[in-house]
Amino acid sequence: MNPLIASAAPVGPAALPSGAFSRWRRPWLGLMLVVVVACIQPPVSAQSADASRGVGAPAATAPGPRPYPTEAARWPGRGVVRVFGWMTDNRREFWLRREQEQGSVVFAGDSLTAGWTSLKKDFPSVPTANRGIGGDVSRGLLFRFEQDVLELHPKAIVLLIGTNDLSAQQRPADTLSNIAAMVSMARQRNAGVPIVLCTLPPRAHAQAPVEPARLAELNAGIKAMAAPERGVAVVDLFDAFTGRDGSIEFRYLAPDRLHLSAEGYARWGSVLAPVLAMLQTG
Repeated sequence: MNPLIASAAPVGPAALPSGAFSRWRRPWLGLMLVVVVACIQPPVSAQSADASRGVGAPAATAPGPRPYPTEAARWPGRGVVRVFGWMTDNRREFWLRREQEQGSVVFAGDSLTAGWTSLKKDFPSVPTANRGIGGDVSRGLLFRFEQDVLELHPKAIVLLIGTNDLSAQQRPADTLSNIAAMVSMARQRNAGVPIVLCTLPPRAHAQAPVEPARLAELNAGIKAMAAPERGVAVVDLFDAFTGRDGSIEFRYLAPDRLHLSAEGYARWGSVLAPVLAMLQTG
């Protein structure tokens, strides 16, 4: 067995509610590649510079999204990598919409973002583009961040990523490094683009538990990245999805207690809208 290949269960499209994107209705392809890299990659500054230039990624031979690397050393960032068959399909669909979605508020992340099917209706005053892919991790989003997000010349960026990193037992420090690299890439491309970082909401999936201390550490690190003077804001979804006593408000979660319910997306929208308005994206 290739020592770089292991298996792990994703927080992916299989568990999405019935209203999720049509692309999640495809049957599982039975192909899952999980590459876990034990070595530490270069510092964030070097990683983000390399990633912004596409260093380490194979060049596309035809118009379309850059293919996922097949070697661990060619991925930017740190930590676990996951590649599923539907991810390439999703990115091809993104590619086909890239011209009409120029200048949008771009939402980037995993299935928590991808499942926001009412996004355009919930934000009718601004153009939006959903770049969530089920099962994605922060390192995977870092790889595709240039093409899927920055090449849309976004009006603003809303970023929620990391729950699959926790499922894969990745160190919060590695996830935070990847998020910081994406912020750096966005700043290099457009120093004035508003960025909203979202903390991870709570979860209580029996088959995909996470250590509360790691979730708290990751969320604390995300909140520490807030820099209003530089246009970086934080929306605290963990706080928004819990009661005054700290207990989870389960009405905001789907039946699997991992993904979000319609009420959960409405709640996310209610706390995000004033932040976007403050950042003058409307």
